Amino acid sequence: MFVRKLTPALVALVLFTMVLASCAPAPAQPVEVTRVVEVTRIVEAPAAAAAATAVPAAGPKRLDVVKQRGKVVCGIHTSLAGFGYLDADGKNVGFDVDFCRAVAVAVFDDPNAVEFVPVSAAERGPALQTGEIDLLSRTATWTSSRDAQWGNFTVVMFYDGQGMLVRKASGFTTLEDLDGATVCVTTGTTTELNLADAFRQRGLQFTAVTFEDTPSVYGAYEQGRCDAATSDKSQLAAVRSGFANPEDHFIMDVTMSKEPLTPTVPQGDDQWFDIVKTVAFVLINAEELGVTSANVDEMLKSEDPSIKRMLGVEGSFGQADLGLSNDFAANIIRKVGNYGEMYDRYMGPEGLAFTLDRGLNKLWSNGGLIYAPPLR
Repeated sequence: MFVRKLTPALVALVLFTMVLASCAPAPAQPVEVTRVVEVTRIVEAPAAAAAATAVPAAGPKRLDVVKQRGKVVCGIHTSLAGFGYLDADGKNVGFDVDFCRAVAVAVFDDPNAVEFVPVSAAERGPALQTGEIDLLSRTATWTSSRDAQWGNFTVVMFYDGQGMLVRKASGFTTLEDLDGATVCVTTGTTTELNLADAFRQRGLQFTAVTFEDTPSVYGAYEQGRCDAATSDKSQLAAVRSGFANPEDHFIMDVTMSKEPLTPTVPQGDDQWFDIVKTVAFVLINAEELGVTSANVDEMLKSEDPSIKRMLGVEGSFGQADLGLSNDFAANIIRKVGNYGEMYDRYMGPEGLAFTLDRGLNKLWSNGGLIYAPPLR
């Protein structure tokens, strides 16, 4: 073995290195530092927020739950003429109510396989969020925040805008005339928010008198507790028609907002979402194709491929994927009618509730905004 002799200089260098090592500080140990802070608000991190609103692990499909229950649970209005109200026999009727019945026909071929649940404006969101209802069909305006928080908005079934109802004797004709006025409004609605925006934009002052339900709003207005009442123009027209002296009141020629009224379903079930959307598509396409409750059986013999496909005579537009019968569209039209029939039944020239020009709610082919994807 070869052994190298250590020189005095090398020995000194080794000893010096050992001394330095012994003097070096020990490795740093982790130290826990506690800092006291005042919490003024809590903001969820994106991941936490997403987890809080995430759809729970897959459970039974809503369609299966509905079928097992034997009925569709639908949140509605019960005191708004034209949209959701009780007729002389105590039966739920109205444009929104008929949409619930159309969904029931799609699933059960029975327009009466529905449980109607009256919900106030403030109760609409929670009823969807908890899954208490399968469908909300109650003049609900589609907004971005509601879409994120309440549920899935399906297809706009009625285009509206916010207006202002006043007494003719007041002399009010513009919003500027209402500077400093009191205005009756339903709380928990876009109407309440739009009212504040419209007056702020114009630099006007007002006092809001708020109520939980529609009848209370207009009862207070009729009693003179406020100078004006505000809501969707269709609602104002409906309520005005029921006054003892409707000619003593008028709706101002001003539109304060966009109000796309849309049936809505709870989040978390794409199949149910698609079913309710497709029901709306059927109602609209049926009017466009000229298929009505009166002629649907005759139309089964039509040579028009679009009509044959819609009525389930030949081809498909996804019925099996939706879990519905091939002829569910024909059943809807036969037992509820098409979009135009639903509108005219309550708000047409001889409507059961009142008369309201269709305006934006005409078919796109007639200059309106009502439009649906093709059924194919």
